[in-house]
Amino acid sequence: MSLGFSLFIMAWMFILVGLFAIGGYFMFRKFLKSMPKNDGKSDLDWQDYYIDQTRHLWNEETLAFLNELVEPVPQLFRDVARRTIAGKIGQLALEEKASTITTELIIRGYILGTPKRDHKFLITHLKSKEISLTPYEKYLKA
Repeated sequence: MSLGFSLFIMAWMFILVGLFAIGGYFMFRKFLKSMPKNDGKSDLDWQDYYIDQTRHLWNEETLAFLNELVEPVPQLFRDVARRTIAGKIGQLALEEKASTITTELIIRGYILGTPKRDHKFLITHLKSKEISLTPYEKYLKA
């Protein structure tokens, strides 16, 4: 066996181990989210509950706005991100007894339902739509 082929096999082995590790990490995160908490429901169960309870509060404009906000997420993860954010928005709507989903609820739900690194896109998107950031600064800093 030549030295070049041996190096190729070794490199391919490290690449495969790295890819399996990355895939395992994301599968483990999903597994942890599906584990029941003290109340008997998992994070995913609560997320589905909030979405189902507030489905009638959404209209075409608010759904389009949510889709605009999740647009920079890679296609492979976009549906998961949309459901996670919609679950957080639904939770806020139920806690506040909202009669409809508003832009303000969507923005707060996006901020609370996403990691801080995703807030940069939200800020630039809101500025481009000329939406004031003042009411949301306390959530962005938290």
